[in-house]
Amino acid sequence: MSQSMVDVACELMKRKKNPVIFLKLWEDVSTMMGFDQQQSDDNIAQFYSDISLDDRFVCIGENKWDLRSRHTFHESVIDTDELIIEEAEEDADYVEETPIKETMIDDYN
Repeated sequence: MSQSMVDVACELMKRKKNPVIFLKLWEDVSTMMGFDQQQSDDNIAQFYSDISLDDRFVCIGENKWDLRSRHTFHESVIDTDELIIEEAEEDADYVEETPIKETMIDDYN
């Protein structure tokens, strides 16, 4: 039975001591999987999605990935409260800066 791309990535990361930039990790996984250039191009997006959803991995910033087990909880968890507040502030700024014109309202009537 052949391994999945993320399983191969996990095995590779267990051998490395430091985080790896995504494209370098992908090159190594692609080589280990025996992909030609077309297969590599076709699978990179799926690999990024898979590694993003796999709880064995964590992005530590600047598109560097590592095994989650090497990081503390606080290093590997994003505080979503900050994201929601920033998004709400951005939305409020957008609303305040965008006046509604009468012609826009008339288009819907």
